[in-house]
Amino acid sequence: MAFHTYSLLVLSVIMICFGHVENRLNLLQLQNDIDKLKADFNSSHSDVADGGPIFTERLSSWTERNEKRIILSQIVSMYLKMLENTDRSKAHVRNIAEELHTLKESLSDGSKKVEDLKDLTKLQMSDLKIQRKAVNELFSVLQKLGDTSSSHKRKRRQFQRLCKC
Repeated sequence: MAFHTYSLLVLSVIMICFGHVENRLNLLQLQNDIDKLKADFNSSHSDVADGGPIFTERLSSWTERNEKRIILSQIVSMYLKMLENTDRSKAHVRNIAEELHTLKESLSDGSKKVEDLKDLTKLQMSDLKIQRKAVNELFSVLQKLGDTSSSHKRKRRQFQRLCKC
């Protein structure tokens, strides 16, 4: 059950990034709950280290706050899905699930963006009607892409003026 090895780290990153850590006590309680969950899943089993981490490694390539919201919303959803099949009569499972539900609500815009990405992958680009629509939108898409890249260049130039590096 490699799924649980880095759970505290992932939850800590999520909670800290999005302001859900009111005080250190909450995080310590959550750590205790996660330790109990690790015991439930026997996550000290030797196969946990196989293949490396499944979530924390992916988080490092998502640097912008809005980007992180997308990947974190998906990770939180995966944890919630995993906990659906876990004994909810245990207090530590309920506490973790409640915290994850709270986090998921705060990341709802990220979930919508994930759905948009999934919908894009389902488009049948070999369909003539889809191709026609795509061609009609091409100039607008390129304009938006130009707007995005020029705003990044502008931010970089402003930073270089401010920075005496």
